[in-house]
Amino acid sequence: MESHINMMDRNAEYESYKNKNDIEIKQQYRINKKAGKIMEKIASFTVNHLNLLPGVYVSRKDNVGGNVITTFDLRMTRPNYEPVMNTAEVHTIEHLAATFLRNHKEYGEKIIYFGPMGCRTGFYLILAGEYESKDIVPLLKELYTFMSEFEGDVPGACARDCGNYLDMNLPMAKYLSKKYLTEVLENISEERLVYPE
Repeated sequence: MESHINMMDRNAEYESYKNKNDIEIKQQYRINKKAGKIMEKIASFTVNHLNLLPGVYVSRKDNVGGNVITTFDLRMTRPNYEPVMNTAEVHTIEHLAATFLRNHKEYGEKIIYFGPMGCRTGFYLILAGEYESKDIVPLLKELYTFMSEFEGDVPGACARDCGNYLDMNLPMAKYLSKKYLTEVLENISEERLVYPE
């Protein structure tokens, strides 16, 4: 709870600073933009992370060579509110999910990428084709059931196959997978399928 309060204090402090200096910042922004020194915010940085719940969201759709690819935001923890996942369980989930997805009978050939977000609150899944969040919920239920029940050696967890094979935590990966499955996927609501305003 204390870290949540500290985060709220920092957000309030930032808002105060932002409002105080708004005119100066806007003027400087215009000058820098005109000079070509400003890049536009990427789409994922425009999502209001203060209101974002764990869920399954379409992050973006891109047209690549005349084909649509869909990037999903599989948000497993609530940003800036609950603890992020540690690298060991993130790494384990990445190995398990990538293996499961690429071997999936229906979706295997459509999987472009599965990997962690830098903030460690979830994963990105990129599929060939145009999809909505609800379309992949059955696939995700299969995936997270597989991971929550997995026993044995983690695929690719050896020095020959992986650059950091000792950084794995199967028990915690199973726990987090089960939590996401039961708290988010099993009875998913609309507010966990569409980004908040």
